[in-house]
Amino acid sequence: MTDSPDQNTDPTPDPPGASTDAHDFAMHAARLLADCKCEDVVVQDLRGLSQVTDFYVIVTGTSQRQIHSVADDLKRLARAEGHTPMGIHGDGASTWVVADFVDVVVHLFDSHTRSYYDLESLWAEAKRVDWRAATEPGQFTHLLSRAAG
Repeated sequence: MTDSPDQNTDPTPDPPGASTDAHDFAMHAARLLADCKCEDVVVQDLRGLSQVTDFYVIVTGTSQRQIHSVADDLKRLARAEGHTPMGIHGDGASTWVVADFVDVVVHLFDSHTRSYYDLESLWAEAKRVDWRAATEPGQFTHLLSRAAG
């Protein structure tokens, strides 16, 4: 097996009858965070691997301020789509914010912390989902902090 990040990408849709609510929210969260200039956006499908959640969305923020700002944008997206977070953890000085929506867990890291914890390797057997194919750039611009005021 190669180390290519695209090797584990799953371009196929969910099987018929599968719940797509968590899948759709993970795709939408990834798009929103990418549109907020987060970097290295990865969605991992943990169904069948984790008893805790179905999807991880993992991103790198460029600063603590950005990480916390996009966490607020993520809360607006969740509210608009009918999702309530079980919790959002990480204070203003945190280099890692975790937003737990039960079936979708979003990890917002700075680059050093993301590299240190390396969640992608921890769940290396998880398929990566192509969130770009499922969303359009700017699709959630109306929910961004800059547009909300």
